[in-house]
This record gives sequence, structure tokens and C-alpha cells, in this order.
Amino acid sequence: MVNIKVAVQMFTLRKESEKDFKGVLKEVADIGFQGVEFAGYGGLEAEELKDLLDELGLKAASSHIPLSSLEKDLENVLETQKIIGSKHIVCPHLSPERRKDEDYEQLVSILNKAGRRAAEEGITLSYHNHDFELEEMADGRTPLEYILSETNPEWVKAEFDIYWLTKAGESPLEWLDQYKGRTPLVHLKDMTTDDEQFFAELGTGGVDVEGVLKKGEENQVEWWVVEQDQSKQSPLKSIRESLHYLQDQKVISI
Repeated sequence: MVNIKVAVQMFTLRKESEKDFKGVLKEVADIGFQGVEFAGYGGLEAEELKDLLDELGLKAASSHIPLSSLEKDLENVLETQKIIGSKHIVCPHLSPERRKDEDYEQLVSILNKAGRRAAEEGITLSYHNHDFELEEMADGRTPLEYILSETNPEWVKAEFDIYWLTKAGESPLEWLDQYKGRTPLVHLKDMTTDDEQFFAELGTGGVDVEGVLKKGEENQVEWWVVEQDQSKQSPLKSIRESLHYLQDQKVISI
């Protein structure tokens, strides 16, 4: 049994969380997830959130932190992680106005600075991709290649999203091979095989989820993070089905 734990990205449950954040965390624990990746803290103070996680038997796998907070509020971000027990922070998204070729040079500087400071506190910073980072830049590289080649690998890791890699026509397995040991967090998503290419429960679509799972140990993955941006059924039902798939694969520590 590989000792890789499984979390859910709370963005999946954003609508439910707006109504009852604490109740949703309890349902996540009841379903069988070991941890959560936060995209906001439901208005709770860090100490209150930590108490709730302990009560539910959940771990704070990581936190998605807006780029603006990495730039302007990093010390508070890091203090929150230390309180809730999170060892990972993630830059989750770039707004469209910050995706020009010249913007990525500034992004590299921000990530290196934040990653170095986080490392001093025992916290790892990762960059999470979508598909726009796989569009070619003027120099022939993609933004994702540029970010990972120009940042210090000791300070900046990758949280590969296997849905968005696949949607961009890339192989998640090849990206994992290329950046072996630099992917402590991996977003697990599937994609329907029709023209819609919609988000799907794990094991029901065309993404090579099984192949990715087999690379977990050699790639030193610490957390598999289940995320489904949209669901055609209850998101809670979707994440339950995805967790059952992972349990059937017998490559996780549940």
C-alpha cells in the first residue's frame, strides 16, 4: 500500500460550503477523505478551523492562495498554515490580464520570493496549471515550461492538474516524468470522452488516471487532490464516486 493520502479541493463544494461550511467538512470526513485542500476558510479563524479539523479527523492538505495574497500578505498566509497544520500553499490561477508573455517573468520573481520565504517556515509553494499555460509563448516554450524552468525547484513545486493537461493535448504521465520529485500535490480529475470534454468522476472518462496513480510513489506525491470543477449531479455524490474509484485502485493509504 502506497502511503499517499487523499484530499478533496473545497472549490468542488463551493455552493454547499456557502450554506454550511462546517457541515460540508463533516460530510467530507464521513465520506472517507483524509484531508482537504482549502480555497478559503469559510469565515473561520485559523484556531477555530484547526479545532474543527481535529474534531473531524481531517488534515489540512494544502491551501490555494490568490497571487495577490502571495505578493502582499504572505506572512499572514504562512501563519495561518502553521496554525491549521498545512504544509503546502498553492498559487491556483492567473487572471486573464496577467497572462501576457512579459507577465510570466514577474510571476517567476513573485513565486521565487514567496517560495523561498515559505520554505524557511517548512511550507512548500506549488503552482497549479490550467490549459492556458500550455499555449506557446513567443520563445517557443509554454508558460508552464517557463515557470518551472525559471523558478528554483527547491522553492517552487508543481501541482499538476491532469484534466487540464489532457485537455490541452498533453500527457500527464510525461509531465510527471519530466518533473519527477517536484510534484508533492496532484489534482485528480477525469474528462468525458465526448466533444463536450466535461468534468467527470474519476475512472469514468478518458484521462489516464490509473497511469497517473501508478506514478505516485516514484514521483514522491504526498497528496492526491480530488477536484471536480462542475458536476452534473450532486458534487458530494461525485466526490464519493471518485473516492470509491481510488479505493478500488488500491494505490492510496485509505
